[in-house]
Amino acid sequence: MPIEIAAHAGFCMGVRRAVEEAVKVADSGVPSCTLGELAHNPVVVDMLRQRCVPPIHTPSEAAGRQVLIRSHGVSPDVLQALKDGGSSVIDLTCPFVAKLHRIVADGTADGTPVIMVGEEAHPEVQGTCGWASGDVYVVATQEEAERLPQLPAAIAVAQTTYPPERWESIVSVLRQKVQRLTEHCTICNATPVRQKEAKELASRADAMIVIGGRSSANTQKLYAACKALCPRTIQVECAAEIPPAFANTDSDLIGITAGASTPAGSIEEVYTHMTDMQNTEFTMDLIDASMTRIRPGQTVTGKVILVREDAVVVSIGYKSDGIIKMSDLTQADVKEGDEVEAEVVKVNDGDGNVLLSQRNIVNRKAWEALLAKNAAGEYVDGVGKEAVKGGLICDVEGVRAFVPASQLAQHYVEKIGEFVGKDMRLKIIEVDEKKKRIVASRKAVIVEETAAKEKEAWERLEKDVVIHGVVRRLTNFGAFVDVGGVDGLIHITDLSWVRVGHPSEVVKPGQEVDVKVLSLDPERKRIQLGYKQLQPRPWDNAAERYPEGCIVEGKVLRTVEFGAFVELQPGLDGLVHISQCATQHINKVTDAVQQGQIVRVKVLSVDTEKKRISLSIRQAIEDEVFEEEMEPVADEAEVVEFSSDEAVEE
Repeated sequence: MPIEIAAHAGFCMGVRRAVEEAVKVADSGVPSCTLGELAHNPVVVDMLRQRCVPPIHTPSEAAGRQVLIRSHGVSPDVLQALKDGGSSVIDLTCPFVAKLHRIVADGTADGTPVIMVGEEAHPEVQGTCGWASGDVYVVATQEEAERLPQLPAAIAVAQTTYPPERWESIVSVLRQKVQRLTEHCTICNATPVRQKEAKELASRADAMIVIGGRSSANTQKLYAACKALCPRTIQVECAAEIPPAFANTDSDLIGITAGASTPAGSIEEVYTHMTDMQNTEFTMDLIDASMTRIRPGQTVTGKVILVREDAVVVSIGYKSDGIIKMSDLTQADVKEGDEVEAEVVKVNDGDGNVLLSQRNIVNRKAWEALLAKNAAGEYVDGVGKEAVKGGLICDVEGVRAFVPASQLAQHYVEKIGEFVGKDMRLKIIEVDEKKKRIVASRKAVIVEETAAKEKEAWERLEKDVVIHGVVRRLTNFGAFVDVGGVDGLIHITDLSWVRVGHPSEVVKPGQEVDVKVLSLDPERKRIQLGYKQLQPRPWDNAAERYPEGCIVEGKVLRTVEFGAFVELQPGLDGLVHISQCATQHINKVTDAVQQGQIVRVKVLSVDTEKKRISLSIRQAIEDEVFEEEMEPVADEAEVVEFSSDEAVEE
C-alpha cells in the first residue's frame, strides 16, 4: 500500500510567512493578538493561543494590544479603527493579496465599478471590497454574473485562491456585460499548481486524504476536486479523524494533499499514522479492541437491524447492539438496512445494550454552529418562546437562549410577552460552554445595524444633491425627514416660498418627499434640508401666468395711503394705485376697497426682476362694461346677417 504526498501540499508562501512572523511576535513577549484566525486551521490557532497570541474578531477587542493582520488582509477602515483604538499593527497580508488591494484601489479611484470574482463571505473578499472607491459587485458563479446589469466600464479581479477554470468561465460572461472591461487575473500562482497536482494524484489513487481546517475555503475546493476523481476521498483536520479501516490491503495507492493553511506537522502526523496502519495486521482481535474504547459522547455509525414501536436497534460493530429511543431519533422514515449516525449516551443501559441518541448530535452540532457564528461575530436567528422574570427565553437555531429585558429593545419594554412567537435577529453576548447557556441581545443588533445605516447614509450624502426621504415627525420649527438611515431637518422657512404658520400646512408624517441637502455637519450629526428649493418660485413664471391685459380675481391683502395690495396667488401680489381703485375720483383707498375683499383687476405690467406687478380695478370695470355694451350690437348684426334675402337687400 504505497503512500504519496502531493509536492505542493501544506502552507503556501503567504501563510508560512504569516505564521513564522506570528511565532516571532509571540517569542518577543509583547501583548499581541490576531484579527481573526491567522490561518483556517485549528492546529495553528491553538498553537498561537498557547503562546498568548489569541484571535480577536473586532478591532474593539484589541484593547491596545499589538494586532497581527492575517494573510487575508483587511479594509482601510479596519486598519484605521485599530489605530484609532491605540493598537499598533503588524500587517501580515499575503503579498498576492496586497497586490490585489492596490489594483482595486487604483482601478476604482475615478469611481469605476469593480467586479470581485470570489466567495462573498470569504474574509479576503470582504477585505478587498473595502479598498474600492466605486460600486462593488461580488459574483461566484456564471449565474450570478448573468444577473449583473449592463455596465459602460468596470475592472474584474479574482480571489487569490479562486479556481482558474471558474474565473475563465465567469470572465467570458462579464465581457458581454461590460463595454470596457479591464481584466486582472489575481489568482495566486500556487493555487492552480496545487489544484493540478491534487487532481493528477486523485486520478491515480485508490483513496485520497485531504488535510486542512473545515473552515478553509481552499481546502474545501481541494476536497471537492479530489472527490470528483476519487470517490474514496476524506477530509480530516488531524490523523485521529482517519477511520480505522480507511487503509486496507486492497488499496494500491493512497494520496495525501493539504490546504494552504495546513502546517507541515499535520501532514507528517497523517503520513506517520498511515504508515503505522500499513504495517499493522487488522485482525478481528484488533477491531474488537478498538471497539471496546467506545465512550459516552462518542459518535458512531451503524446499520439498522430492527425497527420497534418504541426504539430502533442498530448494529455498531460492538459486542452489544445500540438502542435509539424514538424520542431521540431525528432521522425520518428509518427502515431496516439504513445506515445511521448516533452519539453514545451510555455504554451499558442496564440491559447490556449501548444507549444511543441522534438528537444529541443535532443539539451538539447546533451548539457548535452557534459557537462558530459567535466566534465569527455573526448574528443568529431566534424565536421568542416564553416570557420569564427578567427577560425572554428564545429558541436560537435549536439552542435555548436567554434575552434579558434590557436587551430586547433600545427603549424600556413593559410587556415582554409581546415578543413571544416573534422572529428576531440576535447577537450572542455571553456563552457558558460548561453549562451550555447563551445570553443574547436584540438591542445590540438594532444598535449596530442603525450605526451601519447611519454610516452608509453619511457616506452617501453630499451638499446640494437631491435625495428621496420620508417625513417622520413635525415640530413647530420644521419637519424631520428620514433620508435612508439618518434624519435631516427641513426648517419651516425652507418648506415653502410662502410664509406658513406650521409645517403641517405643507407636509404630513409618512409623506414621501424629494429634498435638497443644504448643509452637512458630521461632527454634530446635523443635516439641513430644503423642500421649497425644489418648488417653482412664485415670481419665476409670473409674466407667463399673468400677461399684461388679462383680468383676474385677487384678494386685498392690505391698504396703504397710495393704494391697495392685491394677492393673485400665495406669495405673489400686485399694487392697485389709488388712481386705479375706482372709476371715479376718491380721497381714500378705503372708500373703494377693504382688506380681505375679493376684487377683479386688470394686469397693467409685470416686472419679474423688480418683483412688481401693476394692477387696475378701474380698467377691469371699464373693460367689462364695454364688453357688455358690445354684446347687443353683435346680436343685432347677427340677426341681420341671417335674415331673408329681401331683408338683406333693404
